[in-house]
Amino acid sequence: MMIRQPYEWRLRDRTVLLGTRTLLMGVLNVTPDSFSDGGRYTDPDAAYARALEMQEQGADLIDIGGESTRPGSRRISAAEELDRVVPVLKKLRNKLDIPISIDTYKAEVAERALGLGAEIVNDMSGLTFDPALPAVLNRRDAGLVLAHLRGTPETWSKLRPLPDVMAVIARDLEAALGRARRAGLERRRIVVDPGIGFGKRGDENYDILAGLPRLAVLQQPILVGPSRKSFLGQTLRVPGADRLLGTAAAITAAVMGGAHIVRVHDVDEMQQVARVADEMVKAEERNEARVGGVQEPSRGGKMRDSQFRAKESQPWQTTTRAKK
Repeated sequence: MMIRQPYEWRLRDRTVLLGTRTLLMGVLNVTPDSFSDGGRYTDPDAAYARALEMQEQGADLIDIGGESTRPGSRRISAAEELDRVVPVLKKLRNKLDIPISIDTYKAEVAERALGLGAEIVNDMSGLTFDPALPAVLNRRDAGLVLAHLRGTPETWSKLRPLPDVMAVIARDLEAALGRARRAGLERRRIVVDPGIGFGKRGDENYDILAGLPRLAVLQQPILVGPSRKSFLGQTLRVPGADRLLGTAAAITAAVMGGAHIVRVHDVDEMQQVARVADEMVKAEERNEARVGGVQEPSRGGKMRDSQFRAKESQPWQTTTRAKK
């Protein structure tokens, strides 16, 4: 089990505190073709209601996506993506207490979404698809989820297996962090994501969950998103909406492997799973403390765990920072 280090995640107007408990990022797909809930929230009123419901159920962040990334899905234009997400963002503006993330790799979509109240960009491409995106992130002081990706959804079925998937992910994420740094993005604004399902074969996704502690070398907070994904369906032989128990097992593994945030469809159920997994992590921390094995944070962006204890129910604080 990985002893999870605490971090500060700097957004434009607040700081999200990571590490005392697992935060839940609720998935809100406003697409007609997502792999498990495509078409359910294409109506802006339905999407608005679902976002409020997820907040009530315990979501700490909401991730809104307007383009499906299921295997074999087609890429869409920025205009089409904006047609899907803008009405939802307008309805949600100033209606949620929790941060909104926009799930996009397009600079044009990110710019508009951040202007409508989103605070985070969840970029599945690891800053490889749109060279204009870093400038938008800097201009808007946005948080970034930097995900690992192999190929594109159109080519995922043709990719060969990797001999050591975690070594490749760690190497590629380090390179992505380098790209972000050269573009002027502060490390304390970045969370990394190993990209479960993003160009990985079935067994490789289990290798990611089992090998998650190997990403500690990056010294960045970690987000993991196994919810309802096809590798669970390959094991359980059930469709996406019926993968609740498989998702629960994967979420538990992610938390015990060091994940700070888990991205989930079923917020109400997974917040219970995360709470129990967090208690296991705390028990391991106590065991480590008894044998003198606790390591103190030593890098910028981290904070001592004692600074987080009062922030378990509301894991963020409002900040006022001078513009660059």
